[in-house]
Amino acid sequence: MRLAKYLAHAGVASRRGAEGLIVAGRVSVRGEIVTDPARDVDGQSDVAVDGRALPGPERRVMYAVNKPVGVLSTARDTHGRRTVLDLVAERTLRLYPVGRLDADSSGLILLTNDGELANRLTHPSFQVSKTYLATLAGGPVGEGALDVLRGGVELEDGRTAPAVVRRAPGNRRSANVIELTISEGRNRQVRRMCAAVGHPVAALQRIAFGPLRLDDLQAGAHRRLSAAEIGRLRAL
Repeated sequence: MRLAKYLAHAGVASRRGAEGLIVAGRVSVRGEIVTDPARDVDGQSDVAVDGRALPGPERRVMYAVNKPVGVLSTARDTHGRRTVLDLVAERTLRLYPVGRLDADSSGLILLTNDGELANRLTHPSFQVSKTYLATLAGGPVGEGALDVLRGGVELEDGRTAPAVVRRAPGNRRSANVIELTISEGRNRQVRRMCAAVGHPVAALQRIAFGPLRLDDLQAGAHRRLSAAEIGRLRAL
């Protein structure tokens, strides 16, 4: 494993931060200062930072969190506002969110310390699907508007890929509530798509991330994913 990746997995810093520590001469391997972030190491390499030996990489974990409206999907906030990390009791591992939900949206977001898996789940080339439940304003939502969403919407940063769209199932659902599945990750994409067809979003909840679904996880609650669930995410 590359030294920078080893430090990141040990919870010392982000991958970029770890590279900075190495270049600054603060990292040693078997007692020798190493300044090459690509140096190969393993659990028996006696890696130390500022003379302090590292116990080894952290165990890889991932949590599903039901983010309430108003909570920020970031690791920290300079203004002291509540973030998704405040919803998880885990304090011994360096967790960070996978993808984003804006403060006005709610629903499923993932937290992990597995940077490699997080990158695969958010990188555009892997096209991991995300499903949203959107309550729309602007009057009754006609089939024409849904067809435009399905075919792709022209936005200021280019045309979106086709989406899977249907009216939300269930007799209690309003005709203005839709399910929309996309495989892109543009900023506030669902809100911009719906506004472009004349139906601004009044409420937005992410109900699925790849094969994972929100199901009955309560607002503000979290659960640790099983090895089988993480395996399905890796298979994407």
